[in-house]
Amino acid sequence: MELRDKAYIVGAYEHPTRKAPDKSVAQLHAESAKGALEDAGLSHSDIDGYFCAGDAPGLGMLSMVDYMGLRNLRHIDSTETGGSSYLIHVSHAAQAIAMGRCDIALITLAGRPRSAGSSGLQPRSWGADVPDAPFESPFGSVTVNSYALVAQRHMYEYGTTAEQLAWIKVAASHHAQHNPHAMLKDVVTVEDVINSPMVASPLKRLDCCVVSDGGGALILARPEIARQLKRPLVGIRGAGEAVKGQLGGEVDLTYSAARTSGPMAFAQAGVTPQDIKYASIYDSFTITVLMQLEDLGFCKKGEGGKFVSDGNLISGVGKLPFNTDGGGLCNNHPANRGGITKVIEAVRQLRGEAHPAVQVPNCDLALAHGTGGLLGSRHGSATLILERV
Repeated sequence: MELRDKAYIVGAYEHPTRKAPDKSVAQLHAESAKGALEDAGLSHSDIDGYFCAGDAPGLGMLSMVDYMGLRNLRHIDSTETGGSSYLIHVSHAAQAIAMGRCDIALITLAGRPRSAGSSGLQPRSWGADVPDAPFESPFGSVTVNSYALVAQRHMYEYGTTAEQLAWIKVAASHHAQHNPHAMLKDVVTVEDVINSPMVASPLKRLDCCVVSDGGGALILARPEIARQLKRPLVGIRGAGEAVKGQLGGEVDLTYSAARTSGPMAFAQAGVTPQDIKYASIYDSFTITVLMQLEDLGFCKKGEGGKFVSDGNLISGVGKLPFNTDGGGLCNNHPANRGGITKVIEAVRQLRGEAHPAVQVPNCDLALAHGTGGLLGSRHGSATLILERV
């Protein structure tokens, strides 16, 4: 479905909390929703479409609708693809609005992994009925070693170096210093990254994202409604979504599902990677960013290391400013699935509301990309091309 001019993002809010021992996950969802509604200039009763994913507590969609008292809903969607869910929700919300299923849609994410002591070092307990569990659980697969496996393969195939990966963290830190809410505000060097403790070879501690509590929310509205509001309009110009698994044993760790979702989004938008002024790229680990940039077409496969080096991702310095809020590597990664924050920062850039030190001049076209699941096994990818209207 053509999405251009079908719906606009009119509200965006990132919860400022990074550790919330005194709040429930449901409360973080509700507070994020309240912030997005206030940003849009809308009220609670205006919402008639609601989208959430697996981070929603209890009975998920049912629990959150009841908790937040959403009484006027005509459309709901609980699509779950991990960290990419919320970018898919933006696309699905725009489609639902275009089809007349709802007029104003709310998307929320929230979690408390930091307070709960969660990280990527614990084995995943999916249960015996999960189809992949009998084949993978005996080998102790955890989040960080799954991504480390991909990094090792990329280094072997293409000569990518630890120093090149480190440049991604360096760029994120240059941006995070201007974000008062960022967990890691100190600017780091390539040497700082490669000398940080090893977590899962070749990934060092500073190659890994932060673990944070918090959340975020987005509001999409029908064009007629959006134009009546006082907020700058951000439109969805193109969207793509894809899934990649083990492919019946034909495993290839050198590419991700972004190889499919990216071209879909660009084709629908009628633009190319060279047209993008700003990119929000999911950054659970430095290797995640490098892989996505290649697969999205910003550089050729195997040339990601060269592309990210020497400050090329730093706003005001490089050719492709990325994650100007500090991203998951330095700012926050709520619920261990911070895809919604990628859209939120892209909206800030397109509105001209990013911090002045990192605001991209004349930013009228941005990309937001999310990854959910494990890059080394099965994952979902979602790509959005957003434009200032």
